[in-house]
Amino acid sequence: MADLTKIIVHKFTMGDVEDPDLYAADPIWKWQQTQVGKFVMKHADKTIWVRNVDHNYHGYRYYIVAEFDERSLVEYYLRGGEDHRDSYFADSED
Repeated sequence: MADLTKIIVHKFTMGDVEDPDLYAADPIWKWQQTQVGKFVMKHADKTIWVRNVDHNYHGYRYYIVAEFDERSLVEYYLRGGEDHRDSYFADSED
């Protein structure tokens, strides 16, 4: 089995709403319709979304995390994908 690299491919914030996961579906769907989002959904070995409480924003921060093999990861970056590992989340996941 090839080594997989886990990266945060997209992130966004959501205000303090009654059902944040329901409201988060729209920005997730819109991201999936972008060129990069379509590539991730087709080529990532595994894709998940994660919700964390954002105390500074008084709401939630959502992350879309994808696992890529080396070849797909290089292509992801060449297609303009970004790595959003500037949060504590990426450092704590193994």
